[in-house]
Amino acid sequence: MVQVTVHQGENLEKAIRRFKKKFEKAGILKDVKKNAYFVKPSAEKRMRRTKAAKRAQRMKVS
Repeated sequence: MVQVTVHQGENLEKAIRRFKKKFEKAGILKDVKKNAYFVKPSAEKRMRRTKAAKRAQRMKVS
């Protein structure tokens, strides 16, 4: 669970910005999107292989 304590006299926008950073770093939204629907293990392996191939191609070109 992500928690942010708002300090005395702290700007609310600053506290929200800190919350967003912690939320992003915890990977909560990524996990929710991943579990939004079921992906067959074979399809997941295929996606991982294609992503790895694209990543390798980008590294090779650079």
